Amino acid sequence: MPELPEVETTVRGLETPLLGHRLKRVETRRADLRRPFPVDLRQRMTGATVTGLGRRAKYGLIETDRGDVMIFHLGMSGRWRIDPSEIGMHDHLVLETDAGRTLALCDPRRFGSVDLVRKDELPDFAPFKALGPEPLGPGLTGAYLAGALEGRAAPIKAMLLDQRIVAGLGNIYVCEALHMTGIAPPTPAGRIARKRLDRLVESIREVLGAAIEAGGSTLRDYARPDGELGYFAKQWLVYGREGEACRCGAPVLRRVDGGRSTFYCAKCQK
Repeated sequence: MPELPEVETTVRGLETPLLGHRLKRVETRRADLRRPFPVDLRQRMTGATVTGLGRRAKYGLIETDRGDVMIFHLGMSGRWRIDPSEIGMHDHLVLETDAGRTLALCDPRRFGSVDLVRKDELPDFAPFKALGPEPLGPGLTGAYLAGALEGRAAPIKAMLLDQRIVAGLGNIYVCEALHMTGIAPPTPAGRIARKRLDRLVESIREVLGAAIEAGGSTLRDYARPDGELGYFAKQWLVYGREGEACRCGAPVLRRVDGGRSTFYCAKCQK
């Protein structure tokens, strides 16, 4: 599933073809993805000018001069394609701009979604209401984590994946950040000292920043809107490296927690 860096990379890749341009054509090529397309999507978006692009957690936001925000989620296999040579069977939403650019939302497995919300109603959009602070924003601090995790016996990895604690973190980047901080994934969250939480916040921002710079991590179907692959996978310290040597020389281990693979180094992470 595309995680925060992949969504951020996608949003940045959409800026050049979309920002400041009018949508001449909006076409839904099937009735639904994971949920039905908004029934008035074509009516409200056709003729509108894109005034902003953004991201909340793992959702991309496309704002228009009509006060609407189109919210997209890439699901398991979604990606935007810019100026494809042809529209394929998995291109379920097509946008055409006044500059003659074509953008196609491709989602073979159809686990993604598209919603349309008034900008002033965005805070009340159901998936956003319970989200924690953005990991790259000022709301995520060691002090915040200390308060949110106080008394919690659940493993720190599970807590970081809880979108109510921190919005947008996914499995790859939590594994990497915990390794960078030297914290074992099963450590009870409420027992981690404040100084280590400060360092954990730094690690989260460092790994996300590096991933965005590299264009994200390519897993299965993900690619950037320009068709390029994300190259952060080449920088993974532990994720996907079971049996390989950690930087300390010890082997990278893998365990399954809640149905998800956890990669870590028993020597480096205590």
